[in-house]
Amino acid sequence: MLEAKPRFQSFDEYLSYHDASEKLYELFNGELIEMPPESGLNIEIATFLLIQFAAIVGYRRVRGQGLELEVRGEPKNRYPDLTIIRPEHIEQLSQRNTIRLSMLPPLLVIEVVSPGELQRDRDYVAKRIQYQDLAIPEYWIVDPQTQTILVLEITETGYTEIGVFAGDNLIISPQFRHIDLTASQVFNPGS
Repeated sequence: MLEAKPRFQSFDEYLSYHDASEKLYELFNGELIEMPPESGLNIEIATFLLIQFAAIVGYRRVRGQGLELEVRGEPKNRYPDLTIIRPEHIEQLSQRNTIRLSMLPPLLVIEVVSPGELQRDRDYVAKRIQYQDLAIPEYWIVDPQTQTILVLEITETGYTEIGVFAGDNLIISPQFRHIDLTASQVFNPGS
């Protein structure tokens, strides 16, 4: 017997849905699109960065891929690979790990690019537009294929490029000046 897929008229309706699984879904045109699992390399990079940022802001303000962001456009939600939340978010997220449009945006969102042209376009173009629309102060695009980290900062006119960091270049973060990392350390943490 074929099970009917649920359809949602609003993001609020989607938020009240529970399927008793641990799957992550994007809400696209009212339908649930299951997110594929991340690659081991992407998880490794995101975990390394999580540990680095937790040492600076504390573990409660660093969220991995399970944090959901409500965004405008399609899909209606995103799951960044790493997010640095504001102190007030800790209490707001205690029931559901979702930052709504009505809340202040997180301070930093990091995406680790998955292989493939579609995934590259999603991180470099679609997510950039949605995160800029939310006025997220800082957005990092960590690209294992090119071994580069693009750091963007929100301004009155949108995201401005702080720099593309590679090799032994020290990553410059406008908000987290105490981060002492090079691109090489991010892509080769054991060396």
